[in-house]
Amino acid sequence: MLHLRLITPSEKTDDVVLLIEKTVGTTHLVVLPGAARDPAGDVVMCDVAREAGDELLKGLRELGIDTSGSIAVETIDLSLSERAEKAEADAPGEGADAVLWEQLTEATHEESTLSVTYLAFITLATMIAACGVVLDNAILIVGAMAVGPEFGPLTGICTAIVRRRPRLALRSLIALLVGFAAAMALTVVFSLFMDAAGLFTEAQLEADRPNTGFIYAPDWFSFVVAVLAGIAGTLSLTSAKSGALVGVAISVTTVPAAANAAVALIYGDTNQTLRSTEQLLLNLAGILLAGTLTLLAQKWLWSKQRR
Repeated sequence: MLHLRLITPSEKTDDVVLLIEKTVGTTHLVVLPGAARDPAGDVVMCDVAREAGDELLKGLRELGIDTSGSIAVETIDLSLSERAEKAEADAPGEGADAVLWEQLTEATHEESTLSVTYLAFITLATMIAACGVVLDNAILIVGAMAVGPEFGPLTGICTAIVRRRPRLALRSLIALLVGFAAAMALTVVFSLFMDAAGLFTEAQLEADRPNTGFIYAPDWFSFVVAVLAGIAGTLSLTSAKSGALVGVAISVTTVPAAANAAVALIYGDTNQTLRSTEQLLLNLAGILLAGTLTLLAQKWLWSKQRR
């Protein structure tokens, strides 16, 4: 179940209440006339089954509540109510299959913003991966994968394509490209420092690396894994099962490939630089393709299920 807290202008409250009452899957409707002060208006609260949430949010936005008032949505972890159970039973479809497009768009908008925190995480992840490739340490590679925040912008691009939001697509693309470019550039500087300190050597990079050699060996399996990870990651976001994202993060070779390219660059190893870059692009393409097709499939299946 979802809990909605709305601030509505007094002249629109009746329309909002009517919309809530005629939406199948809503319950626990509360109206507090004149309770809101900033902005001034009425406070309307209700619970709605997840599978009916997107339709209700769309109707509220059509009434202009998002501009003239406020719409806040929270997930209810526990609701002991027969009315809530009946609302979920009456709502068409299954809650686990429902996609809250407004929530997904807002979440990806935040995750795909080029911020100092985002740049810090992707840079630190790339530097950790650089240590991993030089030491041939798989644990460091897995750690770097888990730290990397690149799935946010990738999901933002997929969502923007499906929802036709060019501004979100541009924001996500900038975050993705600038993030990786900055991380690789700073990792080059980091690698030069480590080389000067005697902690990185060309011999380590060129040695046989059984644990991390796959990073600069792109093949069809790399693309297949990226596609599968893209599907799993998209499903985890749309179904609010964010715990699966950790597994997705350590399934794709994006950050390690960027790190390997950066380290190889300082030693003039063109082959490793190019093949690592190819691995990076192959993984990004697989995730973007899978994420977009997954969202399109969910949109189509949900529309059929509701009909």
